Amino acid sequence: MSVAQAPGHAIEQVWMVEATYAPDATETRVPFRAEHLARAARLKREGMIIEVGAYADVSTSLIMLRAASEEAALAIVREDPYVREGVWVELRARPFGRVAVTGPDVPAG
Repeated sequence: MSVAQAPGHAIEQVWMVEATYAPDATETRVPFRAEHLARAARLKREGMIIEVGAYADVSTSLIMLRAASEEAALAIVREDPYVREGVWVELRARPFGRVAVTGPDVPAG
């Protein structure tokens, strides 16, 4: 849902999911990383994921995504191979107000 605030931008409610890594994730994620990254890239291309990445210390990943509710956001992330394989051990979702640029002069991307 977007709410116009002023010409040229709107606030889009999205979900920020924090995914905490298991203590041994640096090693245990290796066999599943290609599948995880391919899924993230696909969901980004489809517009579901807005941004995704991890802290360099492999403590937490952040996934900004479009979903109808907290439950829906968590359900999307729970389908990730990192959850299935125990690489991510805790998920938390919070609503996030994303500034979206609008109008005819908005560059693609």
